[in-house]
Amino acid sequence: MSPLAKYYTGAAIASVLVLLLLPLPSLVNWVIVLALLGAPVAGYFMLDPSQRERLKRVRRRGLGR
Repeated sequence: MSPLAKYYTGAAIASVLVLLLLPLPSLVNWVIVLALLGAPVAGYFMLDPSQRERLKRVRRRGLGR
């Protein structure tokens, strides 16, 4: 399993746990899930274009191992 797939799996598991364990109204649960999934996306978009390209190169290089 690639490192990126591990992150996606972990995020999915964390989202399911939040939905199951928190006895809060459903709207609050969805906000928490969106925060869990949206934080990495927001962090990616905060990178400069050169940093995004570097990150893509590192990911591509890691896939061939």
